[in-house]
Amino acid sequence: MSENAIYAIAAGVVMTISTITPAIAQGLTSKAAMESIARQPDAAGNIRSTLIVSLALMEALAIYGLLIAFMLISHIA
Repeated sequence: MSENAIYAIAAGVVMTISTITPAIAQGLTSKAAMESIARQPDAAGNIRSTLIVSLALMEALAIYGLLIAFMLISHIA
């Protein structure tokens, strides 16, 4: 297997893991937030703002994975 093929496979694995894991975490976090809002509607504003911050931090993980994949792909060309 050539060095370029290894870089391509590594980039694919990085993108797969870095998108699936935050997606699952975002789904579970959103589910928990919606259940919390349903139980305590008065705290909806606080829960929503905390949810948005936590979703942004989780999305940053996917962006970091994309950055690493681009770095790996740059070794191919």
